[in-house]
Amino acid sequence: MKDLNKHNVYLIGIGGIGMSALAKWFYSNNYNVVGYDKTNTLLTKKLMQEGIIIYFEDDISLIPADFAPDNTLIIYTPAIPADHIQYNYFLEGDYEVKKRAEVLGMISAGMFTVAIAGTHGKTTTSSMIAHVLKYAGMDVTAFLGGIATNYGTNLLLGNTDSPIAIIEADEYDRSFLQLSPDIEVITSIDADHLDVYGDKSHMEDGYKLFFNRLKPAGICIVSQKAQKELSLNNALEYGSEANINASNLRIVDEKYTFDYVNGTHRINEIQLNLPGEYNAENAVAAITVATNFGVADGLIKEAFETYQGVKRRFEYVVELPEFVFIDDYAHHPAEVSAFLTALKGLYPQKFIQVIFQPHLYSRTRDFATEFSQSLSIADSIILMDIYPAREQPIAGVTSKLILEKIDKKPAALMTRDEILLMLEEKQPDVLATIGAGDIDKLAPEIKALITKTYTT
Repeated sequence: MKDLNKHNVYLIGIGGIGMSALAKWFYSNNYNVVGYDKTNTLLTKKLMQEGIIIYFEDDISLIPADFAPDNTLIIYTPAIPADHIQYNYFLEGDYEVKKRAEVLGMISAGMFTVAIAGTHGKTTTSSMIAHVLKYAGMDVTAFLGGIATNYGTNLLLGNTDSPIAIIEADEYDRSFLQLSPDIEVITSIDADHLDVYGDKSHMEDGYKLFFNRLKPAGICIVSQKAQKELSLNNALEYGSEANINASNLRIVDEKYTFDYVNGTHRINEIQLNLPGEYNAENAVAAITVATNFGVADGLIKEAFETYQGVKRRFEYVVELPEFVFIDDYAHHPAEVSAFLTALKGLYPQKFIQVIFQPHLYSRTRDFATEFSQSLSIADSIILMDIYPAREQPIAGVTSKLILEKIDKKPAALMTRDEILLMLEEKQPDVLATIGAGDIDKLAPEIKALITKTYTT
């Protein structure tokens, strides 16, 4: 990005997890960074603490006077509505306006790029790869879709002009087609974002186009399930029945442990600090990337022993003998199923209650039956209203679509206040809050309530 003849950067939607990482990157590289977001969140507060100016009103008078077309780059997220006032002002004012994904492609163009795509598993796998390579002493810049617990940030900065770039490649809006990776990882291709693709076959076409973005000498590492549907030439396949797999997966001292197998190459007794077979598969993909960089087996094992995961990915909020509370980002039926299956595996004799906030009207409409089935893995289900994110309401689409299809487990639709009142009166053995909206704001309130309950 040294050839960018601009010193000002204005980000519309700066509080998003991907946009905030870009804001940090530009700020760290001595650009003058200002942004807009609809709401003040923990992410925006942290950005402001670091020195970045953020406005929360869609008002062109708030744009700094010296942010002129010739010296300012405008970056926006596709989640911004088409009638956004500042966005349209920049479009009509001859500014250079680019999507977040375009800018990621520009930044990573001079780096050795590892891009991780998939309906789910992207963030965990990306953070695993970044952590292992960084632990091994490699120069890594990582743009992550979550806060890596080890580092307390969604951006890791390299020390040189052209470090290794680890990028979470988002399929939404076909954003990942802006990248030209040296190594690709495709974790999963369950149907999602049908508001963009129309149907699953067109989504698969998008992933094939992503595969074609691979550099000529590049490597694609793809999950067995995804490969069955994509049939990518010369890709390295991983999974339970593939040549690359997690063998002998078991729980040892309450830790998931497995042996990494890649043909004749074997790394025994890898300790994973995250539960679930799906996380073991994510680790297999990350290890395969690390071995392609030549990271020694011993360093890989040590790195995973120190890996602490990502915020809101099976994150323990409260862990007491009488009560366990876990928060997770799961927002797709397959993710919900994988999360609750892992939770059941850890606590097979415990009563598990799940609180789920659906994310997007279109996703709720498209997968109401699947959500009801996956949520029914729990013993009791509480639903919240749909978090709209970038969408306008769709007639007839509410959380009741899911509720009405749950017929074998107790289920109810509740507000935040009703949930807190319910938990004040009675706590389950295990509680889980899941969703990609703002349900995480409920976690501190539940933690405070539980702390008060068990300490008085």
